Amino acid sequence: MVEIRYSGEALWERIERAVENVKDRLRRVTQALEHANVPYAVIGGNAVQMWVAQVDESVVRNTRDVDICLNRADLPAAITALESAGFIFRQAAGVTMFLDGPNAKARDAVHVVFAGEKVREEYPEAVPSIDDYERIKDVRTLTLESLVRMKLTSNRDKDRVHVRDMLSIGLIDDTWLPRLSPVLAQRLQALIDDPDG
Repeated sequence: MVEIRYSGEALWERIERAVENVKDRLRRVTQALEHANVPYAVIGGNAVQMWVAQVDESVVRNTRDVDICLNRADLPAAITALESAGFIFRQAAGVTMFLDGPNAKARDAVHVVFAGEKVREEYPEAVPSIDDYERIKDVRTLTLESLVRMKLTSNRDKDRVHVRDMLSIGLIDDTWLPRLSPVLAQRLQALIDDPDG
């Protein structure tokens, strides 16, 4: 059993610090890549936040992850840019990441996927092109359609929650079904049919 060590004000401070650490990591990563002219796109929970917040900020969820998409050919330039910003490049168990300093854990890393490649062999689709992006608050963010495709392709619990959030505020709806491959359309339809999971 885990010992509970924090309560009251100290607990609130830890929660706020955890959220701010993720936002700070995202800012530092995107600024370093922008400064070095390395193409990228923000993906994952932070990209979902950026899209959802434009419609209904009450639906925005915090995330502990910072995920970006790069072109594999740009990885050496990204390593140079991010190491100059204090990140440490690591590859472990097929995962490409940048640790946030020498004492960071994998949970504190920036995780990288590569455009045009499958994250896992069993996934039905590859990661979209990062040429398909929009600037949201000066950050290159995957377009909504590409983000939805990635979420439906991964189809983990957290991905389904993100898609349900987007459905709940009308950011996406059943008119999206014809845009998707049969596998992804089936996954979206299942979420439309069961909005509460």
